Amino acid sequence: MKTDFFNLPMPATGPNTAPSPKGPGPFRAQLTRGPAALALAIFATVVLLALFAPLLGTVDPVAIDPSRRLAPISAEHWLGTDVFGRDTYSRVLYGARVSLIIGLGTMVASIALGLAIGVVAGYFRVVDAIVMRVMDGVMAIPGILLAIALVSLTGSTLLTVLVAITVPEVPRVVRLVRGVILGVRSEPYVEAAIALGSRAPRLLLRHMVPATVAPLIVQGTYIFASAILTEATLSFLGAGLPSETPSWGNITADGRAYFLLFPGLILYPGIILALTLLSVNVLGDMLRDMLDPRSGKR
Repeated sequence: MKTDFFNLPMPATGPNTAPSPKGPGPFRAQLTRGPAALALAIFATVVLLALFAPLLGTVDPVAIDPSRRLAPISAEHWLGTDVFGRDTYSRVLYGARVSLIIGLGTMVASIALGLAIGVVAGYFRVVDAIVMRVMDGVMAIPGILLAIALVSLTGSTLLTVLVAITVPEVPRVVRLVRGVILGVRSEPYVEAAIALGSRAPRLLLRHMVPATVAPLIVQGTYIFASAILTEATLSFLGAGLPSETPSWGNITADGRAYFLLFPGLILYPGIILALTLLSVNVLGDMLRDMLDPRSGKR
């Protein structure tokens, strides 16, 4: 007996078989729940405080008033003053500007340089060995020591500190980009493009470099946080920005001798520094899990 498959009854449709309306994308869903939402709120608050510091009741962060040295919290000085009579509240807010500039500048510069060098090293095998040996030599030196040496040679300005923090980060980006390019070279679509006669610039820009975008986005968040911490460490050690410049490292360095009497001189910048780094790292972990689903299964 033959079965007429064309006349079989259709399966019953229930409420679960109807197409559901499209909900929020995965990125938006991640940002609106759990630790990522809190981290985004904290980081956005720090950015807003830095941008609108002049409108938030601050005064000149470098103005010295010896008559108000180590003044307690008051209506005039919301977080007290430091050993030179400078307003701690104003210095903490303006210090956020310095940290965000250092973090963003280091992230952009290191990714731009690392991407260019890593693409060359990964595609042109002739220069691969030379470039990577140079990068290995730079990575062999501890980043904080290399930054101190560069600042000592060139002077402590915002630009020199930015360069000193960027140099140790470049080799890490180069190794990341080089690994991605080497992996993409063996993909069928790249081999097909080579067989069709695609030239190197077109092959790199259209088929290879886009594969590095996701890893670089994640790496950029870690570079951002690392640069902020390195700048604070350099300033705390006296090898970073000039002491009169309002930065979180300088504020803690000025207050360490008076920690037992006035712990707020270290706690206030320390807390906002810790919250900023924690929020950036949480957002970086979220991006990593979204852009590399395999990482969440390990």
